[in-house]
Amino acid sequence: MVTQQTNKTDIISFLKLAGNIPVVDVRSPSEFRAGHIPGAHNIPLFDDAERAEVGTRYKKEGSLNAILEGIRLSGPSMHLKLGEAMEVAGESKRLLVHCWRGGMRSEAMAWLFSLGGIETEVLEGGYKTFRRHVLEALSAKRDMIILGGLTGSGKTHILKKIEEKGNQVIDLEHLANHKGSAFGSLGQPAQPSPEHFSNMLFGKLSLTDREKPVWLEDESRNIGMVFMPEEFYLNMQNNPAIILMMDINTRLPRLMEEYSGYPPELLLQSIMKISKRLGGDRTREAVDAVNRGDFATAIAITLQYYDKAYKYSLNRKPRELIHYVNTDTDDVEINAGMVLEAASRLKKSL
Repeated sequence: MVTQQTNKTDIISFLKLAGNIPVVDVRSPSEFRAGHIPGAHNIPLFDDAERAEVGTRYKKEGSLNAILEGIRLSGPSMHLKLGEAMEVAGESKRLLVHCWRGGMRSEAMAWLFSLGGIETEVLEGGYKTFRRHVLEALSAKRDMIILGGLTGSGKTHILKKIEEKGNQVIDLEHLANHKGSAFGSLGQPAQPSPEHFSNMLFGKLSLTDREKPVWLEDESRNIGMVFMPEEFYLNMQNNPAIILMMDINTRLPRLMEEYSGYPPELLLQSIMKISKRLGGDRTREAVDAVNRGDFATAIAITLQYYDKAYKYSLNRKPRELIHYVNTDTDDVEINAGMVLEAASRLKKSL
C-alpha cells in the first residue's frame, strides 16, 4: 500500500481547516480531559499509564529505549486506533492531527492513519501552540457591553433575547456550567477545567465579528471553580456596563421557581458555602427557613448578602462606565428592550 504524505500546518490554517475536517488529539486521556480543542476526538497513542512508563524509560534510559518501549506498549492496539480514525474521518478520508508539541506522537499516528488511506495535516507546535494562540486571542482588546444586575434579575434570559434580536452574545455561565452564586452548581453538569473553559471561550469569541461589540454577563473572575483568563476579565472591567436594577420582591418569584424544586439538603449545602459571609444568626435563620419549607425567606436572606456584595463591587468600577436601568417588572421582553435602548444611547454618547 502506498502511504500518503504527512503535512505540517500552522495554527491559523489548522483552525480554518477544522471547520470542515475532524480534529484528532492523540495525547493521553488525562491530557485531553484537562483541556482540548473544542470538538476534537481523542484517539490516544498511549493511555495514561503507558505515557508514564514511556516517560520514565526516557528519563532513565534515553530516547531510543523509550521509543522501543512505546512501540511495545502501543503496538497491540494499533488496529483499534486505525479503525477509530477511519470511522472519524468518514468518506472524506482527511484528519487534522496534533499532540502536545507536534512531535513524535502526532507523527507516529499520522503514519498509522495513512495506512488506512487517510490524508493528515499535523499541527506544527501541537496543542502547546494552540494554547498560546488562545491566550493571545483572549488578551486582545475587544468592544464589549456588560449586562449586570442583582441576583435573580433574569440576566441570562435577557441576554438570550438580545441575541435573538441579532446581537453577539457569549453565555459565560453556560460555558462554565455554573450560575455564579453559591447555588450556581445546582442542576448543572461538572464544570470544565479553567484551561478548557478558556478554549471554549476562544471558540465562541472567534465566531464573532470584531467590528461589533460582544454582550457578556457581569461576573466575578471566578464562575464557581472556573477562573476566567486575567486579561479577558480585565477587558470586561474596562468596557461599559448596563446594570439592571430590580427590587427584591420582583426577583423572588423567578428564584423561587428556579431553586425551590431542589432537595432541601442541596439548598442547605449551598447556604453553608456562604455561612461565614452571612454570619451565624442569618445562617441559622436561612437554615431554619429551608427546614420548614419557607424557601422565600431563605432566598431573601441570601439575596440580602448578594445584593450588598454586588453593590460594593460596582463601587470599584469607574463611574463613567456604569449605566443603570431601573425596572419594576420581571418581563424578559420588556427588560431586554430597555437594556437595548440604554445600549443605543450609550453608543451615541461614545
